[in-house]
Amino acid sequence: MKIATAMIAATLLVVGAGQAEAKGCIKGAIIGGAAGHYLANRGVVGAVAGCLGGRYLANRAARPRDVGYGQPVGPRNGYAPRGGYGY
Repeated sequence: MKIATAMIAATLLVVGAGQAEAKGCIKGAIIGGAAGHYLANRGVVGAVAGCLGGRYLANRAARPRDVGYGQPVGPRNGYAPRGGYGY
């Protein structure tokens, strides 16, 4: 009876989840779970922390940047600072 209930619950969980956006979470959970298991005997806590960290890093890498790479740099008219040296 317990096995049938567990199978039904697992099936409903898989069907109800649909497609999840797990960019970075799976890799972070694997690494965090292994580190948590070997360092502190807390594999589940390490997996959760790794998942959160992996999601943060994946979202940070996916954000557009406002840096103009590849744009030419114009001359500054000499080597002095813009306001001059002041003497």
